Amino acid sequence: MKSLIKNFIIITVVLFLVAGAVSMSEINKVDPDVIGIGTLVNEINNEEVGSIEVKGDILVVNLHDDSANVQQVKKEYGQSFSEMIDNYNIDPEKLQKIDIQVKDETGWKYWLKVLAPYMLPFLLIGGLLFFMTRQVQGVNNKAMGFGQSAAKQSKPGEEKDKKTFKDVAGAKEAKEELEEIVDFLKDPKKFTNMGAKIPKGVLLMGSPGTGKTLLAKAVAGEAGVPFFHISGSEFVEMFVGVGASRVRDLFSKAQKAAPAIIFIDEIDAVGRKRGAGLGGSHDEREQTLNQILVEMDGFNPNIGVIVIAATNRPDVLDSALLRPGRFDRRVVIDKPDINDREEILTVHAKGKPIAKDVSIRKLAERTPGFTGADLANLLNEAAILAVRRGKKKIDEIDVLESVEKVLLGPEKRSRIMTEKEKEMTAYHEAGHAIVGHFLEHCDPVRKVSIIGRGMAGGYTLSMPETDKRYQTYANFVDDLAMSMGGYVTEKMIYGDNMLSTGPSSDLKTATKIATAMVTRYGMSTKLGPRVFGENEEMIFLAQEIHDKKNYSEKIAEMIDEEVSDILKDAQRRAKEVIEVNIEKMKELVKVLLEKETVEQEEFNTIMGSGAKKEDMVKEK
Repeated sequence: MKSLIKNFIIITVVLFLVAGAVSMSEINKVDPDVIGIGTLVNEINNEEVGSIEVKGDILVVNLHDDSANVQQVKKEYGQSFSEMIDNYNIDPEKLQKIDIQVKDETGWKYWLKVLAPYMLPFLLIGGLLFFMTRQVQGVNNKAMGFGQSAAKQSKPGEEKDKKTFKDVAGAKEAKEELEEIVDFLKDPKKFTNMGAKIPKGVLLMGSPGTGKTLLAKAVAGEAGVPFFHISGSEFVEMFVGVGASRVRDLFSKAQKAAPAIIFIDEIDAVGRKRGAGLGGSHDEREQTLNQILVEMDGFNPNIGVIVIAATNRPDVLDSALLRPGRFDRRVVIDKPDINDREEILTVHAKGKPIAKDVSIRKLAERTPGFTGADLANLLNEAAILAVRRGKKKIDEIDVLESVEKVLLGPEKRSRIMTEKEKEMTAYHEAGHAIVGHFLEHCDPVRKVSIIGRGMAGGYTLSMPETDKRYQTYANFVDDLAMSMGGYVTEKMIYGDNMLSTGPSSDLKTATKIATAMVTRYGMSTKLGPRVFGENEEMIFLAQEIHDKKNYSEKIAEMIDEEVSDILKDAQRRAKEVIEVNIEKMKELVKVLLEKETVEQEEFNTIMGSGAKKEDMVKEK
């Protein structure tokens, strides 16, 4: 549309200039005196005429005495100049002295001169009508195309950023499941000869950032078939029936291009459980979901069309969507383990100048719980840090700082703190670190810092040496004691009157863990192995509104007492560790006030290389 407007403006300007030039040329000409034929005959006989131009029925006469004096004579229509001369018996000798020229007035120049004054108005009016028509047609097209699918189609060989399974690090089991889908699309007879039916739908489930969309792109790249991709939120509009219409259009296009793959990202936007939410059974989302159910396994089967969907909320999906015949294969994509993280880091390290002191394996050990997206972001942040510091390569310092930045946020060195606040922060973090170091089931302390990051004034970074799939009772109680370390230290050093708001986040986390131990994990000795309360959530809001209370008030009091006892026990254990190691804590605080940050090796040296966890506690 923009190119049409541009061309129209250019053509209009050119024609305007041409019309202007023609008009100016006509303006500059002297208006001739109109005379009769008799007068012309007398002038010829008196030898006053210098030249005559014959232009159709018009004779342009130039006299000898004044070249600027131009006369114009109109002869009879259809009569030639020679006939006119013969009729008036003009002496031929006198005519020979006159320069007579006959000009053709029927060519393009004549018509240009005639039409030029009218071209510009007609062009402007025509252009205005043209654009008004196009505008009306555009509105009609949008109205007619409102129910069409917004899915983007990628055809084999046209992908700008083609992905294959080689580009997907880790997720071995998930890739194996999807390779069968690719194999079926490439060679379906191998399966049909055995009487096997390929799954109609594959649901990719996993936490955000684990690579669900990347795997779908890899399937498209490997299969070599048309690939339609759309987000679940693109189906639904404010108008009733649009979502269902778009679903029909999407499956119709895929059926025409079969074999083909449809990828619906974030399908929980339209695939949530029915019968709840605003609008009841007539909600637009439900109509869209119903149409998806029909298209995937209705009376008109979509042969050769495979649907792949991704979600991080499989618990809210409608049961009809998950039954065999629709999404009958579910692929769970977990967070990567240490080997997968090493592979992912290796992939994302390509194209980045990594220094020799950076060990990808050690970095994988340092990042438990990180997803593929987190790891990609980590190396990107490390590259940005290296550029900011004027380095030519990404070294270990950049990488380790990026780990903390991804976990906790950027450093806030510009934050102004008084010496008293600095000392209190140092004691608080030292309390966490001391308790975490000497309790057996706490993760190793990697770093202690009094430099603020994110919302925290300081932090103690502890990470496990290996990946953990489960948490034990011993892990919970030791972690609770470590969480209480800062609170206990502030009370011991400064007294109850000077207790700050710093431990508020620790207390909130500890209370949440203790409550879960009692109500979710059956770790209460008094209440026994039972789950208390059920989460109630709005299906379409995906929010937990409150816990459904399925126990008596007496049990509620017992839960509160049990949670309180667990927290008090954690406080007691933290206090015991700190009292035994008070001198080590003061030494750590001194170093923190000097350097602001203590790394793992220096921290272990301060604690004593020969000291083992809980040895110092047992001595008491």
